Amino acid sequence: MASAITTLAADAPTLSAANTGFMLICSALVMLMTPGLAFFYGGMVRVKSSLNMLMMSFISLGIVTILWVLYGFSLAFGTDSGSLIGWSSDYVGLSGIGITELWDGYTIPVYVFAVFQLMFAVITPALISGALADRVKFSAWALFSALWVTVVYFPVAHWVWGAGGWLFELGVIDFAGGTAVHINAGAAALGVILVIGKRVGFKRDPMRPHSLPLVMLGAGLLWFGWFGFNAGSWLGNDDGVGAVMFVNTQVATAAAMLAWLAYEKLRHGSFTTLGAASGAVAGLVAITPSGGAVSPLGAIAVGAIAGVLCAMAVGLKYKFGYDDSLDVVGVHLVGGIVGSLLVGFFATGGVQSDVAGLFYGGGLEQLGKQAIGVFSVLAYSLVASAILAFLLDKTIGMRVTEDVEVSGIDQVEHAETAYDFSGAGGGASSRGSANPAPAATKKVDA
Repeated sequence: MASAITTLAADAPTLSAANTGFMLICSALVMLMTPGLAFFYGGMVRVKSSLNMLMMSFISLGIVTILWVLYGFSLAFGTDSGSLIGWSSDYVGLSGIGITELWDGYTIPVYVFAVFQLMFAVITPALISGALADRVKFSAWALFSALWVTVVYFPVAHWVWGAGGWLFELGVIDFAGGTAVHINAGAAALGVILVIGKRVGFKRDPMRPHSLPLVMLGAGLLWFGWFGFNAGSWLGNDDGVGAVMFVNTQVATAAAMLAWLAYEKLRHGSFTTLGAASGAVAGLVAITPSGGAVSPLGAIAVGAIAGVLCAMAVGLKYKFGYDDSLDVVGVHLVGGIVGSLLVGFFATGGVQSDVAGLFYGGGLEQLGKQAIGVFSVLAYSLVASAILAFLLDKTIGMRVTEDVEVSGIDQVEHAETAYDFSGAGGGASSRGSANPAPAATKKVDA
């Protein structure tokens, strides 16, 4: 008996300084994605609502961080209860966790795992905000974010990633958040906009991005941070799976960007910077659930398919009349669905697990599991988010007034404007100037 205990102790994981450092860096990269998203969305709206768009992302860093420490981590990753939710009193306030206590089965501290998952929780409600641009009260948005992560994100994260969660136990593959993050946010966005309605002037007024350089900067920061988002989700760097995910993230994103641009050129006759940025994000979304299961060639296929389908999907809002301001439904919902379902086709059985997809001899079983994961999260998030939005709209009101929306939400909600042109010159009077311009003279012919 003593020898068995000694063997178990010897086999138990020990804290790895390398993996711990790697995961702290990945956590910081994922944190950077939320400001990156703020720039991406902030550049896509009109000048008069750009600050509001930035703040709708930034506020998530405050609200979700506090809720995660108080009870969110416990709900998402605590001891399972009925395969639907978790709870561990030691995780409440992160108060009962030893500083060297390891996350079960891994070589990183619980604190490191908690802060890494926190950054996923932060960015997910921020993703929703892009669908609501120009028309939502900031106070209502802040309250919605707090309620939404509590009612929707924390439980869904447990379903997908928590030990005992029903989708986890079913065998749904979601490496880094295709269901828990992107489908969850995209379905929530659709649910909310169906409740609060369209912007003033939707399908009538031009609503072009005010700063495409900001959009490209935001897309670049997202692409950069996504390496931590995806490669870090293996929670270590010992067996090469995280390295494959890193490569696949780059490959799929490149393929999606090129595919979106090709579709755009054929359909509309131009290669646009907005298309390049949106295509890159579509590829990042699609490879998130699938990148740990596919080969680099499979990642090219995932990215290319997502690039084309998401480019097609963004136009559906005009056909069906839902005002998804910044294409959260078209990119995140559709991209998440595509990436999650394609696991059932392109999983090789030789990366994160031995599960093989249809094209690698695995049959339809995994595709069926992926479909259950996709549509259960979609349905729950859509309905729950619509109910939350309806209740808030009927109590405190979700929307600003039409006058505020037309004149600009930034000034009313934040008492600021994004750009100050008062010192730009070009029309200031020279009266009182220390060096007034010389008076014009009339030429007299000799």
